[in-house]
Amino acid sequence: MNSLIKLTNISKSFGNNQAVDDVTLELNSGSVHALMGENGAGKSTLMKILAGVHQPDVGSISRAGEVVSLTSPKLALDFGISTVFQELSLLPNLTIAENMFLGREPKRSFGMIDTKLMESQTKAALAELGLTLNPSTLVSELTIAERQFVEIAHGIKADVNIFILDEPTAALNAADVGMLNKHIRRMKDEGKAIVYISHRMDEIFDICDTVTVMKDGQHVATKSLSDMTPDSLIAMMVGRELEDLFPERSDAQGACLLEVKHFKLTSVSQPLSLKVHKGEIVALAGLEGQGQREIVRSLIGQHIPFGGTVRVKDHEISLPVAANNGIRQMSALGLGFVPEDRKDEGLFLNLPIADNITIGLHSTEGGLAPARKYREVIADTIKSMAIKTSSANASVASLSGGNQQKVLLGRYFASDVDLLVIEEPTRGVDIGAKAEIYKLLRQFTENGGGVLVLSRETIELIGLCDRILVIHDQTIVSEMVAADATEHNILDAALSSGSDATGSV
Repeated sequence: MNSLIKLTNISKSFGNNQAVDDVTLELNSGSVHALMGENGAGKSTLMKILAGVHQPDVGSISRAGEVVSLTSPKLALDFGISTVFQELSLLPNLTIAENMFLGREPKRSFGMIDTKLMESQTKAALAELGLTLNPSTLVSELTIAERQFVEIAHGIKADVNIFILDEPTAALNAADVGMLNKHIRRMKDEGKAIVYISHRMDEIFDICDTVTVMKDGQHVATKSLSDMTPDSLIAMMVGRELEDLFPERSDAQGACLLEVKHFKLTSVSQPLSLKVHKGEIVALAGLEGQGQREIVRSLIGQHIPFGGTVRVKDHEISLPVAANNGIRQMSALGLGFVPEDRKDEGLFLNLPIADNITIGLHSTEGGLAPARKYREVIADTIKSMAIKTSSANASVASLSGGNQQKVLLGRYFASDVDLLVIEEPTRGVDIGAKAEIYKLLRQFTENGGGVLVLSRETIELIGLCDRILVIHDQTIVSEMVAADATEHNILDAALSSGSDATGSV
């Protein structure tokens, strides 16, 4: 393998924060190089230096011994470096095709943009990834998984030698991950270098050859993955083993907090019923697109089901819930909803941490009531949830993914909700922050709360939850005690035809 590029003694600070400290990294042709570490370890900053987004304070980037200057993303792309960042960069008010060709639109005579050519080439690029999306669709109409794949298609379409993927599968299901991995292997066979940033151990060991671990902005080690195990890799990053990530389960189970009865997503789907009690964490598992997301969003009016009833403690509500006030109605009953896309649907990124925490408290007051300060609530929440920040007035956008997720959870903990409904509790969150979030959720249930959770990570559901309800074809096909569950039997149930489904738990 030949060296395609080398970063030597790179350092970068933002104010008093030393984001990258004297890091050397070499990328070879025909190799998939994992870059791992907790959030805040400096991975994304290092890659943004390689992508021309940031300039290093110290150090150099070289190819074949010759120093190169990457002073902008365009120069980096021209040099042969393509990046798909964790923070999606698509413009929601433009179409897929317009995003794919942004800044390099093909022109017809008289300078007119050749829209047909853009759309035909976009359609072909999407088809390479097995996507049948209409190129004229607005990005705002896409799911987060579809947006992620459009980002990836945009990068793959570029004729580059170095490809950086920052959390590329955070919003993808197993089939989509398989499709992406197929293309990564193709690029590897073509002699390209791929940097792969992910917190998912199975993906790292499945697709990568080499791993570099960073911690607190510094280089820890670079090793062949054939010499590593998931446990040894986790221990290198955070100093703990895989089994230590999950807190002990509790046997205590109290009164029913949530009961869904005779629920049907459509007129032809099988009805289902489920319960969540005080003291327990219940999972909805299954393959992507089987109805899990629609089931939980029906509870807050973000999806309109065919029918059913929901009882939150002593209050029974007939479905559908009104879309314009469903979240507020459920919040008044003590139910908090944590969406998968915390940046677009959960948090106010440009507002301070303090405002994001207390917005739930302010929403319970009358429109003419004077705003309260809640200083003690804010301070207690930041402290109890170990949110890493210099000030409660810092913007949420300045935080790592794990700390952003803690702020969103903290909003509901501060509001004294009894029940949490959570989509992807640790999406885009590093191993260390995952363990902290698992502990916080278990503490919540030990204090009398209940949690209903969705996750694409089966290991997470097995380790975190008390009961697992497997969804297939919009109904419950199996219930398992999480402590006894395996990835194999969850998958077996998820692939069920549903013919023996009871739909009732």
